[in-house]
Parts: sequence; structure tokens; C-alpha cells
Amino acid sequence: MTETSASRWAIAIHGGAGAMTPETMDAASAAEHEAALGVALDAGRAVLDAGGTALEAVCAAVSALEDDPHFNAGRGAVFTYHGTNELDAAVMDGATRGAGAVCGVTHTRNPVRLARAVMEASPHVFLSGAGAEEFAREQGVEQVDPDWFATEARWQQLQELKAKKLGWFDAGLKYGTVGAVAVDASGHVAAATSTGGLTGKRWGRIGDSPLIGAGTYADDRAAAVSCTGSGEQFMRVGAAHEICARMRLGGEEPQAATEAVLDEVGVMGGVGGVIYAVPGGKTGFAFTTPGMFRGWADSEGLREVGIFGK
Repeated sequence: MTETSASRWAIAIHGGAGAMTPETMDAASAAEHEAALGVALDAGRAVLDAGGTALEAVCAAVSALEDDPHFNAGRGAVFTYHGTNELDAAVMDGATRGAGAVCGVTHTRNPVRLARAVMEASPHVFLSGAGAEEFAREQGVEQVDPDWFATEARWQQLQELKAKKLGWFDAGLKYGTVGAVAVDASGHVAAATSTGGLTGKRWGRIGDSPLIGAGTYADDRAAAVSCTGSGEQFMRVGAAHEICARMRLGGEEPQAATEAVLDEVGVMGGVGGVIYAVPGGKTGFAFTTPGMFRGWADSEGLREVGIFGK
């Protein structure tokens, strides 16, 4: 667990919290994931360094993660029990508390871009399935054949889950979610989260990632938060909003608030991780799993990525 030093702007990203350890992930795979995290981190960092907004930065970073098959979002998303890829995403702007979210989309290349379009070009906050993609086409958000999202590695993960009869879905949280939080030079914060959900999910299951206040939240009066982990427990806690409420109403420091909420998730039997950014120019993270794909950077030249440990 850590916080960056105060800075004029800052960004943090995650590629999911889960069961990654040095014993289960070889050095070559770890290096590939670190490089992929670096690409996404640099995409968001470039926006902020050029004077862009926190919202623009988190969308750029998450779009890069969605396009990278190493992560469970966009291309490389996990498969449902019936062998499809169903994608969810959300964005929130801390300056206005404007928000947009989508779930169950199957043709939108970058669900985070569609979530932003919902926020900026519709009267709604949350669209689902075919309706969300009808709106995507109307807004010119790029559409692709569903095969774009499918990878052999994810397909094999589904077959393994079915063959071993491991449960209703991937309860071991091996394959994560992606997200980004940022604070820009004006002190505004934003958050974005995107996911393919859980391997083997059924019945149109939706997790916390696209739910405003559960997996994603941003408020300039407190922080921007993106979560990853046991979605059902994060939803029951209202994790992202709860962190911000503890800060805004209870006066808690962001790290303390984040760890307290993760403890609540743990009491309910859940695990996971959180990244946050605060208007003062700091980012931080915490996780209760063996690892979390993560990265952070700021205007003072800090740029780091990590996978294991605290």
C-alpha cells in the first residue's frame, strides 16, 4: 500500500487485483504485463502532461487497457458460460459528478468511450445491451465484430473452469478488471473502470465495475475511485462511494478510508483492490489479494508499475 507524493497532476491505473504471485506468474509474463501497464499509463500521462483533463486522461488509459489482450476488458475479455464476451464500463467526472455507464455490450471496441458518450450525449447515466449499442452506432463509437474480443487464452480458461467444475464462475478472481483515476492541473478528478466480468458468468450477470458508487465514483469534494475484485461484495458495500463519503463527511484520510472499506468487503467474504486520486494531487492504492496489476505517475517525474506485494 502506498501513496505518491503531492504533485500538480497525477494518475493511477489498475489491470485487476487477483491471485498473481511470483510463484504463479513467470518472469516473462510479468514483464509483458508490466510493459502493457506502462503503455496505458503513458497514454494517460501524455494527456495530463499536455494540459488535458482528468476525464480525458482516464479514458485514454482505459482505452489502451481495453485494446490489450493481457487484461480482462475489451480485447482479451473473459468468456461467459455460453461462450460470449459481454463488456461493462463506467466513467465519472468529479468536477460535475456527471457519469456514464454501459453493460452487456458485445460490439463496442472501447466500452469506456461509449460510457463517456452516454455521460456527455444522452440524458441518461446507464445503458445496457442492444440499446447501448444502438446509441453507440448513433454516436459513431467504433463497432467491431465480436471475434475482436476473443482470445484463445481466455477460451481455454473457460474450458478449464467447466472441466474442473470450479463453481458458478471464476471465484478465484484470476483475470481482473481495468481502471484509471486521475487528478489534473486544475485539481479536478475523474475515474473510469472497464471489465469483461467473471469467467463463466451466467444470466446476464453484472458486477460492480459499471455501477456508479460501487466500482466507480468521482467527486472533487473527496476523490476519484476505481475498484477491482469480488463484485458482489463491492456492490453490497457501495465501495467507491463509501470511500468518498468517509473522506468528505468523516474527514478520513484517503488511504485510511480505502483500507477501511476493503476491510468491510473482507468481512463479507470479498477481496480486491482500489486505486484513488484526490484533488490535492495524490494517488494511492490498496489491495487484499496477493497481487494487483497497477501503475502510477505524476508531474514530478514519478512513473512506476507493479504486480506483486504491497
